[in-house]
Formats: sequence, C-alpha cells, structure tokens
Amino acid sequence: MVLSRFWLVIFISSIFFLVVSLFSSNQYSIDYVLNGEKDAPILVSEKFIHQLPHNIQDSLKASPEGTYIVNLNPKNADTTYVFANKTVKVYSGLQKSDGLLPTCKNSLTDLILPLVAYLAFFCGIMQLLIDSGAAERLAKRLSPMFTKVFPSVPKNHESISYMTLNFAANFLGLDSAATPFGLKAMQSLQEINPEKDKASDAQIMFMCLHAAGLSLIPTSIIGYRAAENAANPADVMLPCIITSFIGTIAAFLIVGIRQKVNFKSASLVVALITVLSAIIGLLLYINHLNLIEKNYFTNNFSGLLLVGIIGFTLIFSFVNEKKFSALDSTIFDSFVSGAQNGLKTGITIFPYILGMLAAISLFRNSGLFEIISNGISYVFSNLGVSKDITDALPVAMLRPFSSGGARGFMIDSMRNFGPDSFTGRLSCIFQSSAETTFYVIAVYFGSVNIKNTRYTLGTMLLVDLICVITSILVASWFF
Repeated sequence: MVLSRFWLVIFISSIFFLVVSLFSSNQYSIDYVLNGEKDAPILVSEKFIHQLPHNIQDSLKASPEGTYIVNLNPKNADTTYVFANKTVKVYSGLQKSDGLLPTCKNSLTDLILPLVAYLAFFCGIMQLLIDSGAAERLAKRLSPMFTKVFPSVPKNHESISYMTLNFAANFLGLDSAATPFGLKAMQSLQEINPEKDKASDAQIMFMCLHAAGLSLIPTSIIGYRAAENAANPADVMLPCIITSFIGTIAAFLIVGIRQKVNFKSASLVVALITVLSAIIGLLLYINHLNLIEKNYFTNNFSGLLLVGIIGFTLIFSFVNEKKFSALDSTIFDSFVSGAQNGLKTGITIFPYILGMLAAISLFRNSGLFEIISNGISYVFSNLGVSKDITDALPVAMLRPFSSGGARGFMIDSMRNFGPDSFTGRLSCIFQSSAETTFYVIAVYFGSVNIKNTRYTLGTMLLVDLICVITSILVASWFF
C-alpha cells in the first residue's frame, strides 16, 4: 500500500510540475521527457535567425551543417544552435535519463532480457543444489542460527539455503547471482506465508537484511575508480565494508525489535562474531598487499568464488547422480527445469520493474528531483555541512530510486572533483553502502504477488539513511 501510494505521488507530482513548467514558460518543450535519450541535448527555445546576435547568425550561415556550438566547457557543450527550415533551434543542457518511452523499451532490452538470462542460468544451478541434496544439507547446518533470526521458518526449510546463497553472493559482490538466489528465497518463504498477499515477518527480515547490502569486495566501485585513474582504486574498500556492516546490523536490530527476536541467543552471537572475524581477517590480509597485489586480489577473488560455487554444484551433483535417477531425471534435465522456472520468474517481475523505472524516469527528467536535491543540499550547507559532503549527496538521494542514476552521479563527481577527492570517495561509499530500495521491493515482492509490504519500505529507507550518515562519518574518519 505504501509503495503504491509513493509510486502515484512520484507520477502525479512529476506530471503536475511538467505542466506548470510548460505553461509558465520555464520549459519550451516537454517532448524530451517522453522521447529523449540520456545525455542528449535539451531543446530550450526556437527562434528566427534574425532574432539572434549577429555573430551567431554569421557563424550559422558559414557552417555547412547549419550548426553552431558555444563550448565554454570542453566536457559539456553549453549551447547548440541548429539552423534548419528557416528557424534556429536552441539546445542547452543534457538530459538526466532516458525519456518515458525509451525507458519502457530499454527496461526490456537492456535490463529484463539480461536479468532473465541470469535468472535462467542461476535458477538452473539452484535446481541442481536442490535435487542433489546440497541445499538440504546446507539448511540443516544453518538451521540453529536461522531459526533465531527467522522464528517463523521451520527447521531445515529449503529457504534457509536460498537466503544463505543470496547473502553470500551480496557479501562477495556477485550481484548477478544474488538476485536469482534472493527471488528463489522469496518464493520459498511465500510457500509458508499464511497470508499470501501480505508480507510475512520472515520475508520482511530477509528483504531488509538483503537491502542493507553487506559487501566484502565492492568490485564494481573499485573498477569505476580505476577507470577514473584513482591513485589507489581500492582505498574505499574498508570504508565500504564498515558502512555496509553497520547498515546490516542496524537493519537486523530495527526489524528484530519489531519482531521480538531473541538477541541473547548464543547461536546469533557466534554467527556475528564469525562474520566479524572473517571481515577483520580478510582486511588484515589485504592491508599488507601492495597496490598491484590489491588490484589483482579484488579483480579475481569474487569471480573465483563464483566459479567455485558452480564447480562445486556440478561435482556434487555428479557424485550424487543416483538422486537424480530416483527423481526420474538427469543432471542436465534438472538444470533445464530450473532454468525454465527462472524464465517464468523474469516474465512475472517485468511489469513491476517497468512501472517503477517509468516513474523514476519521469521524476528525474521533470526537474523535480533536481530541485529537491538542490534544496536539501542548500539546507545542509546552511547548517554548516561541508560543501565536500553536499556535493556528494545527489548520489545518496538517488541510490534508493535508481542504481544507474546514482552511478552516473558518482562518476560525474569523480570527474568533476577528482577520484581522490573527499567528494569523489564519499560518492563511491554512498553507491556501495545501500541498495536500490524501490527497485528491490518491486522485484522481490512482485515475484510473489505481495500487495501489502507492511513496514518494509519504511525500515529500508531508515536503513538507507543510517548508511548515509555512517558513510559520512566513516569517510571523514578515513579521508
């Protein structure tokens, strides 16, 4: 219900703002909002050539293409004049994201089709884990701890293994694997949900822990920093780990208090100590590596583990091939069956993703998001918050809505302020320390047709806020 109303607010407020801007002459055209493409110039006016300054008239007439560009900033052409059909169209500024119709198209071609392919492959691998008995063994080993965090989940339930794989994939920065594991976990939890259209306690806990995004190897962030020629691309790794760990603990405590989880459980304490020890141990190991060794380690560690998981699954399946025979199947047939389920899941979640991305596209291109972002930055700057921090805030603000949009702001901040500046590093920590909240809710709850998400959205946004505050404190401490 909350997500539905928020979605409506985004759409209606953006449309209202666009109409007011058009009729108040603040905008010349709103066609780009519907049909424009990201980074394309925006049409701001159209004039007869005699209405322009003489120097621009002369330049347009002398140009074979009928185009004149005022380029004060080498990275961004300020104003472009295009002379055609007796009039001059004036373009200025670049579009923030794809328009509504290109977003609808691209959400299918650039997002859903690759996602469906990932889902098909990893759901096939998961089916091998199930049929070979590996998932059952994993669930039995982790049941003592998971039954404390998820009291409503039966002991040794298959959802435990799926959630474990999802957390592990997030932990290792394996986004392509985390989503299929997470969707399978949600479907498994839905089977024991007594109210099918209402999120269960277990589903809410899983969603909030997933969204906190505990990550050990922020591979993509390191890659973007390397591409922008940072002196040490991996220098934000420790701040990212600390921030995401605090966010995960905050999510567990907030939801746990609401669900009356027993925090004094010995198995929970042992699990937390184990995770913390693993993080500290790996950080101590990485800390003694030189720059080349760090880059080599971060580039290969996550990929090697993913290949290891796939290899283990196939070998374990081969060793336990009799179990497939007992199911009147083969290893390959089992994989194909799982892949078909992944394909069906991808088709199911497409409308949810489309609706959310379309709303975000309209929200960004209308200019309303930019006004809100600038207003918040202005308020913070008047409260004495450093400009280095306010310059990075757009990444934090956009992250719950759009990973791609926040990524664009992150790259832009590194290019404008430098990858080794405080703003550039803080933007990277913002990008790594939280999840795309609205997208995740739409995908995960949409996959099981849950309408009432209860307090999930509020909790996840609160965790996002905690991650933002923690990011600022941690970045100030380190840099």
